[in-house]
Amino acid sequence: MTTLDTPGTTTSDGRSPLRGWLAVLAVTLGIFALMTSELLPVGLLTPVGSALGVSDGTAGLMVTVPGLVAAVSAPLVTVTTGRFDRRLVLAVLIGLVGAANLVSGLATSFTVVLIARFLIGISVGGFWSIAGGIALRLVPARHVPRATAVIFGGVETASVLGVPAGTFLGDLSGWRTAFAAVGVLGLVSLACLVFLLPELPARRTTGFTDLARAFGRAGVRTGIAMTFLVITGHFLAYTFVRPLLAGDGVDGRMIGALLLVFGVAGICGNFIAGALVATRLRHTVMGISVVLALAMLILAAVEDTTVTAGAILILWGLGYGAVPVTLQAWILEAAPAATEAASSLYVSTFNLSIALGALAGGLAVDGITTTSVLWIGAALVVLALPVAGRAASRT
Repeated sequence: MTTLDTPGTTTSDGRSPLRGWLAVLAVTLGIFALMTSELLPVGLLTPVGSALGVSDGTAGLMVTVPGLVAAVSAPLVTVTTGRFDRRLVLAVLIGLVGAANLVSGLATSFTVVLIARFLIGISVGGFWSIAGGIALRLVPARHVPRATAVIFGGVETASVLGVPAGTFLGDLSGWRTAFAAVGVLGLVSLACLVFLLPELPARRTTGFTDLARAFGRAGVRTGIAMTFLVITGHFLAYTFVRPLLAGDGVDGRMIGALLLVFGVAGICGNFIAGALVATRLRHTVMGISVVLALAMLILAAVEDTTVTAGAILILWGLGYGAVPVTLQAWILEAAPAATEAASSLYVSTFNLSIALGALAGGLAVDGITTTSVLWIGAALVVLALPVAGRAASRT
């Protein structure tokens, strides 16, 4: 691993490596706040639904709405804001997230919450797409791969740690406190971006034709297909993990702690996958599908106690923690000369899959049974196996 430059050195274009890394950390904090905000309702569906008078299935719209909006805003914001300073764009988007979460914490109707979630979706899609390629302008060239990994680590950390921590806080102090805390985190991120990010004047930006060319690559299409299947299957079930565990008799006061266990396992899964993707990328994708499917099927078939639920969530967390870094690596390998366009398509698909998974899960919960989401989610995840297998056979 490359050693960080000393504070007194500068790059050939005058950038201070230390200031560049501080800017990278500010962007990472912003992504962490965004993705924690998008996924926070996963652990708070039942409390929010009960307080605002809606069912668990309807409460799942808090995940569906921002996911759908982010899927559209990812390419649109990237293209339409191309003439603006990237620092300004990122600051506006993260400020919007902070304000929307504070509004959610004060809301007295579910409609107001959904409007706030709509605004969060705009920010998530636009911020993530722009931030994905911003390391090139912040640190020396030799540090770009590591800085990019740090920035995308904000996505993974939010998924596997931010949401469980928010759920735990919500269980302790109420769901409104959890939303308010993420709102404050967004405002802190705004301050960090304003003070630590340098001016980033507009350069050539991705156009809609670039998106089409990236999608024309077979490897990108395969990565998009696997992202859709794995993320949709995961969130179809995981969005409703709280009512699933409560329905099995797990003490509601323990669910936040169990999701923290899921988060810790997810961080381990992220590091394991990070060590494997360079040499065993396709095998890692296939292994993720098997682990996720097993976790869902075992949770559906076994009578759960706090101990057994914890063991299953460890397995599930290991699998999901490996997902973002692995699928992002697939996309970048498939389009090394068009990383911004390919990443935009990946971000769009990732968020669309979150939305569709939560929506389909809500319909299944309200129309069939809560447990049905585990069987359907496992089936979708398993479908990624032949997709990855065919891709491997062509290489």
